[in-house]
Amino acid sequence: MTQAPTPTADTVRRLARSLLKGSGTGGAAGPDVRPVTEGAGPAAWWVGAHHVLRLAPDREASVRRRREARLRDLVRPHVPMALPAAVAQGEWAPGLLCTLDTRLPGGTAEEHTVSAVGETDLSGLLTGLREVPARQAETLGVPRVAPRSLEALRRAAQEAAERLAGADEFDPGRLDQLTPPAAVQLAAQPGTAVLVHRALTGEHLLVGADGRVRGVLGWDAAVVGDPAEDIAGLAVAVGAPAAVRAATLAGYGARPCLRGLWLARCDAVVHLADALAGRTAGPPPLLRIRLRRAWEPIMLERVTDLRDGDEMP
Repeated sequence: MTQAPTPTADTVRRLARSLLKGSGTGGAAGPDVRPVTEGAGPAAWWVGAHHVLRLAPDREASVRRRREARLRDLVRPHVPMALPAAVAQGEWAPGLLCTLDTRLPGGTAEEHTVSAVGETDLSGLLTGLREVPARQAETLGVPRVAPRSLEALRRAAQEAAERLAGADEFDPGRLDQLTPPAAVQLAAQPGTAVLVHRALTGEHLLVGADGRVRGVLGWDAAVVGDPAEDIAGLAVAVGAPAAVRAATLAGYGARPCLRGLWLARCDAVVHLADALAGRTAGPPPLLRIRLRRAWEPIMLERVTDLRDGDEMP
């Protein structure tokens, strides 16, 4: 595989000028550009005050980005917050896509706390995703993904928790409540697949100073699959209680809420253990915050007798 070049401010500026000119919105002078996040080879750049340029790192990401703009157009009428609009696209290296999108206002959920009214925005997001016709999403190339095994994830989390205990990072006894029978009971039910964002991290939720959720980014990872994955994403982004309240407002019953809660908790344990062991590049301080959010106590903690009525129709 050909190694992608490392983007520089000069190359990004020239690329942005070309894309803006082609869209009819650019001027003669090159726009100000700066990385969205610092680091080697940044993949996203602010372009002036109104745009963001994203550089796909490989061909697989290029495929996802090409369908993202069409998917956002499909989702936009169903959700109560803004989604980025596509301005232009091209190639920044042979076979590698670059996309220029509108920049949405607001800080991230890592910077601002979601208010009670913001939780109703999140419930509207979950409701809207359920209303998007899954067949239409699949015709755009959105893949259908089978639900994860919570029992397999539980076992992985137990091993990770023991490693974290050795580093005085986590009490593995906290996982005892998710027994093997409980994990089986919380398996995803047939016929519940919906469009799933699958990357509802704090960085992808734009929150205003008033705590309202104003926009959602990062749609290239979307799949048709288990709605509990988005409940899990919200648990690590805004905390378990807020995530469960939003899902309940969206009409989800106890089973998907508890499944999402335990997906989030197990994932958070595994991700922190892997980062501390050097297996992944995730920043441990952020992963510790996500672990804390996922393990915030909620009223609906115990896996009880879940009946068919606990599912969405």
